[in-house]
Amino acid sequence: MILSTTPSLEGRSIREYKGIVVGEAILGANIFRDLLAGIRDIVGGRSGAYEKELAKAREIALAELEQRAAALGADAVVGIDIDYEVVGKEGGMLMVSVSGTAVVLG
Repeated sequence: MILSTTPSLEGRSIREYKGIVVGEAILGANIFRDLLAGIRDIVGGRSGAYEKELAKAREIALAELEQRAAALGADAVVGIDIDYEVVGKEGGMLMVSVSGTAVVLG
């Protein structure tokens, strides 16, 4: 499965559009990791805990998008958009949503 943020793939034609596909992941942030991330942010360092959570959520959302595209018979998803949001009470959860167009390449 080819996943791309571009609307087309160089050297490949789109034979058929299968429709819009989406993938979402919502992960809760651990209180201990939040505390450490806050301390790192104060001293200007990077927050490894949040970076790991972001990467994990993005991987889950993209895998879900790919599975839904495959179920439609697609072999690629083009025009992928990735959005990040903080949701839940007091912003305690991280949501990553991805969407794109499932296509069959020629």
